[in-house]
Amino acid sequence: MHDELIFASATDLARWIRRRDVSSLEVVGACLERIAAVNPALNAVVQLNAEAALVRAQAADAAAARGDWWGPLHGVPCTIKDWIETNDLICTAGYAPRIGYVPPHDATTVARMRAAGAIVLGKTNAVSGNEVYGLTHNPYNLAYSPAGSSSGEAAIIAAGGSPVGLGSDSGGSIRQPAHNCGIAGLKPTVGRVPLTGHYPRINVMNDPRTVIGPMARSVEDLALVLPIIQGVDWRDASVVPMPLGDWHAVDVEGLRVAFYTDAVEGNPPDEVVQTVRAAAQVLADAGCAVEQKAPPLVEHSYPVTLDYWSRPEPESWEVWDAGEETKLTSLEVEQHLFLWDRFRRALIAFMETVDVRLTPAAQLPARPHDDDQGHIAYTLTYSLVGYPAAVVRCGTSADGMPIGVQVVARPWRDNVALAAAAALEQALGGWRREGLAL
Repeated sequence: MHDELIFASATDLARWIRRRDVSSLEVVGACLERIAAVNPALNAVVQLNAEAALVRAQAADAAAARGDWWGPLHGVPCTIKDWIETNDLICTAGYAPRIGYVPPHDATTVARMRAAGAIVLGKTNAVSGNEVYGLTHNPYNLAYSPAGSSSGEAAIIAAGGSPVGLGSDSGGSIRQPAHNCGIAGLKPTVGRVPLTGHYPRINVMNDPRTVIGPMARSVEDLALVLPIIQGVDWRDASVVPMPLGDWHAVDVEGLRVAFYTDAVEGNPPDEVVQTVRAAAQVLADAGCAVEQKAPPLVEHSYPVTLDYWSRPEPESWEVWDAGEETKLTSLEVEQHLFLWDRFRRALIAFMETVDVRLTPAAQLPARPHDDDQGHIAYTLTYSLVGYPAAVVRCGTSADGMPIGVQVVARPWRDNVALAAAAALEQALGGWRREGLAL
């Protein structure tokens, strides 16, 4: 029963708890036991709230006995990326000056998870290595990187320590770890989910790439969490009150699909190419109109980001906090904004001809820590336009590492991305317990 609980989906756990087949206390206890067993090797969970989680699980069971149901995640455990604030756990974001800092409030997304009945087990490491907590390791090979920055979240979910959690994504920080660790992850449309309580503070009006999203072992669980965390909170002005369509109602048959594998960083190996082609064939067999076609100007995704965003990578928090001035002239800024706008308009026009795009999630499967070069061109491209994009495991490399495929949909069509990803998961297997190193 223990293994059945730790590797079950959040959807199944919620159903079992509601039917009284299992107690929340049993589920939370099983996850805490699994974390204790695997975390010394993974370094994925960096703050654990075991006692409070067990107390909350007992309260969930008592409420269930009274017929008092808190919400769709009643009694289901979860974990939260260290960049997303919790009012009862330290939030460092991997930045040494924040060691010991406990925020006064939950992030909006965390508050919504709790209100839906979820029980927070702890916080997970962000970026595969940082100045506070160090490296997180891949559960399929401990010498390999889980990628970042939602590295701990992907690693502990893949290893069975948590069924579901929250990460954040600017250039692939949900999707890259999902790929490396063989789980499912969703970057929602930018503007769908509030960033209130995310550190570093992001002004989406100036940098429309970052979004908080769900991570899980199944696409079904991504779809379970998204309606809970989405929607205006009257604090993040970038959030748009757009309806979220039902992913079950999406008719995959008839979707127009384009796929490509070439990238500005260099073409991926054959095992990645063949995995994307297998995914495209699944959708073709389901009745989709499929063609191989790359979007225009995709080679500009790196220049747009690296030239215009002159701030360092987010690990250099002291520079973010100091508000270092840009080294670009006003004319250079204007030129780069023009390039970005041209890039966005070209991609938007291309998307008018297709409903779904399939790409590799990364150029390579997971690599050793000292060889992890962070190939993010595929994910970064769609961050620059704010599109919803899911990643789901669709294959396995020759050395046993997961291979994910990215599924991109039009803005606000998150349900379409989820439906297509679910079709791939059903046909090609999704997350697999086989091959875990622990």
